Amino acid sequence: MLKVNVNNKKEHTVVFENNAGGTLDGTQFLWDVIEVKNGSFHVIRNNKSYSVEVIKADIAEKSFTISVNGNKYQLSVKDKFDELLKSLGLDNMASAKVNEIKAPMPGLVLDIRIAEGDEVKKGDPILVLEAMKMENILKSPTDGIIKKINVKKGVAVEKNQVLINFA
Repeated sequence: MLKVNVNNKKEHTVVFENNAGGTLDGTQFLWDVIEVKNGSFHVIRNNKSYSVEVIKADIAEKSFTISVNGNKYQLSVKDKFDELLKSLGLDNMASAKVNEIKAPMPGLVLDIRIAEGDEVKKGDPILVLEAMKMENILKSPTDGIIKKINVKKGVAVEKNQVLINFA
C-alpha cells in the first residue's frame, strides 16, 4: 500500500496487486505499462494512451516529478513503513534541526571553507580536519546559516568538540 500525494493537494491510496493493476482509492484498475526508454513509459488504461516521463526522482525523500501527456505533477510517496513511523510519532526525527557540527574524531583543523554569516546547503564542504594523517572534509548536514565558527585553522580539536554553530 502506498499513499501518493499529488501536487501537495490530493492524497491517493494505491495498492499494486500485480504488474497489470491494483486499486486506486479502493477502485480496481487495470493497465498496460511498457518502458519505452529509461524513465519514459507508455501506459494504456481504460482504452486511453498516456505518455509518462520521470523528470526528477529523489529516492531518499520518495519524491518525484513526472510528466503525463505533457502535464507536470509533483508526487510524494509514503509506504507502510512511513505510515508506521508516523503513527508512532517518529516521522520527523530525520528532519530534526541541526544546530551544530561536532568533531567526529580528534584532529587538526587544516582549512575552514566558510565564514560566519554564510548560507550553506546540505552537503556543502565546511572544513577540512586532519586525523591519523588523512584529510577529512566535513560537510554541512543541513541547509542553514553559519552563526559561529568556534575553531581556527591550525588548531587541534577533540572528539565531540563543537566546531560550528548554525543560526
